[in-house]
Amino acid sequence: MPSEEQISISKLRLDIAKERLSYADEILKIGDYKTVANRSYYAVFSAMRAVLALDGFDSKKHSGIIAEFRRLYLKTEILPKELSETIDSLVEVRQGSDYDDFYIISKDEVTLQLQNARRFVSETEKYLKGIYAG
Repeated sequence: MPSEEQISISKLRLDIAKERLSYADEILKIGDYKTVANRSYYAVFSAMRAVLALDGFDSKKHSGIIAEFRRLYLKTEILPKELSETIDSLVEVRQGSDYDDFYIISKDEVTLQLQNARRFVSETEKYLKGIYAG
């Protein structure tokens, strides 16, 4: 059973994930697709950290968060395995849009990224609310 502190941290991180999705929606309206890709990725990253907070796990490396999340929640099918594909796609697009000066992302691509991020956050939120209530 997670401690009160772990639950508080988890709730904070889930709120951050939802804020990042909201921000991505607003940025999409003005057409800054690279920033939408970045915020979509970080929404998912925050959602993963929200779940892992219940285990008392955190890492300074993104790869550590992703690996532990996959190991504990996707490989065990506590959360849908398909979310792993969402992580891969968001990582790839975020890295391209953040670090490659010539990376181009279309509105359709970034809209799909944002939809996938919304689904990811929604799935983690459903799981977390069950834990918070229990």
